[in-house]
Amino acid sequence: MSMDVTFLGTGAAYPSPTRGASAVVLRCEGECWLFDCGEGTQTQLMKSQLKAGRITKIFITHLHGDHFFGLPGLLCTISLQSGSMVSKQPIEIYGPVGLRDFIWRTMELSHTELVFHYVVHELVPTADQCPAEELKEFAHVNRADSPPKEEQGRTILLDSEENSYLLFDDEQFVVKAFRLFHRIPSFGFSVVEKKRPGKLNAQKLKDLGKCFFVFCFFPPSHQ
Repeated sequence: MSMDVTFLGTGAAYPSPTRGASAVVLRCEGECWLFDCGEGTQTQLMKSQLKAGRITKIFITHLHGDHFFGLPGLLCTISLQSGSMVSKQPIEIYGPVGLRDFIWRTMELSHTELVFHYVVHELVPTADQCPAEELKEFAHVNRADSPPKEEQGRTILLDSEENSYLLFDDEQFVVKAFRLFHRIPSFGFSVVEKKRPGKLNAQKLKDLGKCFFVFCFFPPSHQ
């Protein structure tokens, strides 16, 4: 399987003319998965060989602005570039509780009408990540005033036995989130490629420098 990782931004706090805020793209099998979407991610995409319309999944580590303030604009750009392409699969967005409400409010206040559907899956932090009195409850039901292109997402709880959050498990990958400890609830993500059936020539793989691919994304640390 062909894979590559593109660092669109590794800066913290705010973008600079030469360094974008946090954003990383994992590309495989014709899909692009975006990890964090700081301000300026659209511009960085335009400088790369990547196409915004190829993004099928977005993962947000935490709700500090330098990690997700670029998300509303990116969704609008994808919508503009998609035109009347109603067959586009929904974009799946994963992130901490509160992300769905942020996107909903942004779309509502800007009177934005996306041409594609999207779904937000929210990760619920544990008490040691966020004091109970600071954790707001967000409704996860279809509301009459919710964006027409939003589909129902999942509320994902920590699997205490695995100490992780299972995001999805398909024929090719197992993708999980795990807790990080920051000033606000934060999560890292792991993407593990499943073993494929068949016999492998281990020596030839070593000679070619190949191995099973494991990708882990942590948000850049900042003070």
